Amino acid sequence: MRIGELSRRTGVPTRLLRYYEEQDLLHPERADNGYRAYGEAAVGDVQQIRGLLDSGLTTEMIRTILPYLSGPEEILLPPGQLTPRTAALLEAHVDRIQARIDCLARNRDRLSAYLAAVRAEAGRP
Repeated sequence: MRIGELSRRTGVPTRLLRYYEEQDLLHPERADNGYRAYGEAAVGDVQQIRGLLDSGLTTEMIRTILPYLSGPEEILLPPGQLTPRTAALLEAHVDRIQARIDCLARNRDRLSAYLAAVRAEAGRP
């Protein structure tokens, strides 16, 4: 498929798809006319990249682990491939995710308590 079709199927603008290619995250074939040609697997790859970016990983981190992903639920990184630098990057990211989760949970609890107090004052459940 060409880049426009990949964009339509994934909802990712063509500009970002080209950026992913520049960042060595996508590897399309090139047709004789120079157009990019993506295989069916590129749809899943782009969705995987979007999910990782949305979680806060950098393109550098994604480039490191992308070859070892086997779907959205599993990373198959052979122990010999996990360098101390990559481990430190991933551990730092896990810590940042946990901090965001903690912050979101505190805000959820505060908002829930506020709503409960206002509803109780107004006599509504």
